[in-house]
Amino acid sequence: MSLEVVSTNLAHGGVQGVYKHASAATQTDMTFSVFVPKHEPGEVLPVVWYLSGLTCTQANVTEKGEFRAACAELGLIFVAPDTSPRGVEVADDPDGAYDFGLGAGFYVDATQEPFACNYRMWSYVTEELPGLLAQNFPVDRTRQSIMGHSMGGHGALTIGLNYPDRFRAVSAFAPIVAPAQVPWGQKALSGYLGEDQAAWRRHDAVALIEDGARVPDLLVDQGDADTFLAEQLRSHLLEQACADAEIPLTLRMQPGYDHSYYFISSFMADHLRWHAERLKA
Repeated sequence: MSLEVVSTNLAHGGVQGVYKHASAATQTDMTFSVFVPKHEPGEVLPVVWYLSGLTCTQANVTEKGEFRAACAELGLIFVAPDTSPRGVEVADDPDGAYDFGLGAGFYVDATQEPFACNYRMWSYVTEELPGLLAQNFPVDRTRQSIMGHSMGGHGALTIGLNYPDRFRAVSAFAPIVAPAQVPWGQKALSGYLGEDQAAWRRHDAVALIEDGARVPDLLVDQGDADTFLAEQLRSHLLEQACADAEIPLTLRMQPGYDHSYYFISSFMADHLRWHAERLKA
């Protein structure tokens, strides 16, 4: 697959790049960012995937996430995909709402029209983009982990729980932990996957754990001043599911923090160090 370089910049001794390509999964052009720290010729490096939240593109974390200094120190490649297919031909929420359609792919493969053709973010993130990365960047395919924020935290948890042998570590900032039980998730899962809630369970972290999915441990940071906490995020449901399944969960309720990138950037280095420990050769 051919890769178009949108931009590259030197940062902390490494290269922050933004790239575009024609996606077979989404049938659209897709843009993503990659930070590659300074490394020896021929060396392959562990990879941390970061999945973004509602309304975001790869640019939000790239510009506001404050991850590069820690990645340069720890020798981590940092990959940030977009959150949905884009283009004038791509179906959107008919009412123009922010929580469905463009910018809100929810990391699923849609089965419902008119979204099934393009909204295949699960296949894009778990199959197509990893292959493209391996062809073009010095990635160690045996040492990868995943993290995300809000809708992207949902994606990181569900992908990590579905592929525990691929991702050595899973963490999240303010994730949607049980989308089948909250308005954001109910709207997205019914719109993309239909009304059969059995089909939703693969894309619901709490349901996956209830159904037997396991990971060695989890790290979650949640601001206690987050206005979405009570209705949409409901981190206590993940806490209970992990307790019942005996999955070690470090859930850190951060006093005074909200849902923004001020919150994410404050604890990004903590997460990257936690991932680096689990990505050691």
